[in-house]
Amino acid sequence: MGDSKLADQYFDAAIGLLRRVRDEEAEAVAAAGTLLADTVAAGGRLFAFGAGHSSLAAQDVVYRAGGLALMNLLAVPGVVGVDVMPAPLGSALERVDGLASAVLDSSPLRAGDVLVIISLSGRNALPVEMAQHARALGVKVIGVTSVAYATETTSRHVSGTFLKDHCDIVLDSKISVGDAELTLGSVPAPFAPASTVVTTALLQAVMATAAGSLADRGVEPPLLRSGNVDGGHEWNGRVMEEYRERIFYRH
Repeated sequence: MGDSKLADQYFDAAIGLLRRVRDEEAEAVAAAGTLLADTVAAGGRLFAFGAGHSSLAAQDVVYRAGGLALMNLLAVPGVVGVDVMPAPLGSALERVDGLASAVLDSSPLRAGDVLVIISLSGRNALPVEMAQHARALGVKVIGVTSVAYATETTSRHVSGTFLKDHCDIVLDSKISVGDAELTLGSVPAPFAPASTVVTTALLQAVMATAAGSLADRGVEPPLLRSGNVDGGHEWNGRVMEEYRERIFYRH
């Protein structure tokens, strides 16, 4: 089998997943976008968190052209991204009890805010505890996860529950357990993950919905523009000044 054939299979798999989430998660996407817009209009703040590769989707909606300026990254030391050394340490930290609560208690999050928690499996202590503790603080939680893990794997949290069990809104990425779309007889392991593509698309759909919802109620969405287009820096400076009390990545 040629490389191009595998590439086509991967694109087809990713497109199929995108179509599924578009059709099957439409109601949840609309609800999540409306919740973000409600929160922005009410003076609340927006945060996103993901560990390991799930952090890529969180970072994708923070401080970016065409995105909401109010989306802040909730950072947990040692798990934001894949630059942790050694890399397996990041995976180990996801299983540590108490870490999420400590991070939340020292963060700016407060009642009335929204926290987007991204965890493909939703089974580790960190995202489960973070969702539980955030809601106890009066924070609304949007979970982005693959619900299939809850029936095909066991929880690593002491409660035996998953991220999906502690959310106000759940966005199901539909990613199959193992996050690998392709197999080949001559290759002993499945390969070609699609979770980043699908999860990022889901969240950008939510952001688009939020921007439209704000516009519908006569509120200008606090959007950032590319710094590489004329006037972009000036535009962003205005938005950041107007919303400076709700943007935490600029201080």
